[in-house]
Amino acid sequence: MLSHAALLGLLAAGAAAFPFNVTEMTGDLVSRQSISNSQTGTNNGYYYSFWNAGGGNVQYTNKAGGEYSVSWQNCNNFVGGKGWNPGSSHTITYSGSFNAGSNGYLSLYGWTKSPLVEYYILENFGPYNPGSGGQHKGSFTSDGATYDIYESQRVNEPSIEGTSTFNQYWSIRSSKRTAGTITIANHFAAWAKQGMNLGAHDYQILATEGYQSSGSSDITLSAGGSSGGGDNGGGSSPSPTTQPGTSEPTSPPSGNVSALPRGLEFPF
Repeated sequence: MLSHAALLGLLAAGAAAFPFNVTEMTGDLVSRQSISNSQTGTNNGYYYSFWNAGGGNVQYTNKAGGEYSVSWQNCNNFVGGKGWNPGSSHTITYSGSFNAGSNGYLSLYGWTKSPLVEYYILENFGPYNPGSGGQHKGSFTSDGATYDIYESQRVNEPSIEGTSTFNQYWSIRSSKRTAGTITIANHFAAWAKQGMNLGAHDYQILATEGYQSSGSSDITLSAGGSSGGGDNGGGSSPSPTTQPGTSEPTSPPSGNVSALPRGLEFPF
């Protein structure tokens, strides 16, 4: 049996030969979390949700603070991101990189209950604009750009409450961006003016979504925002309100989109 002194000597020699700081390594592993299967949880003080329909290769990674990244190749359908549970009408700021590929979304995404609503504040997207699958309800200005409002309905589709019929609410930004401030209350107020009311908030994430495509994103978000012009912030039109489709796309990118399961999947 090794003596206490000999054991200490071996440990010291091993530590000297070890090429990196063990404490720093374990801390980084705690902050970084790569997953490929559907799950939800918390990471570095943020709620995260990742849903993957399978097929292709999708790798979602939670990083330090409000940062996450996703890379996907020939995916079927996925949605993932960080945010809050429950969501609210707060203001958020985000930045990063986003490659939509042939078909992807970057959006503030969430659900409410009573009424059951799935909503999107769409900031960036690929060649396909999902507004073509819904009813245009008007437009408004917020954070330096015009947003078009759409409403659509899903009938007997999976949701956070099981198979249900529910509405989708959309704000689709006219000038795409990958950084800026989202004054969420402005969108809720604009929707309410069109009779598109929300219920009690469930989760809310700054989401990356892909459907039958390849792409990548690396996004960092935080609560709060700053005013300014251009693509990275700006004025607003509607006043904040208390927190409170059905057409399928006329020309989906590929495949039978209407046959997809509903839930956290591609919003058609």
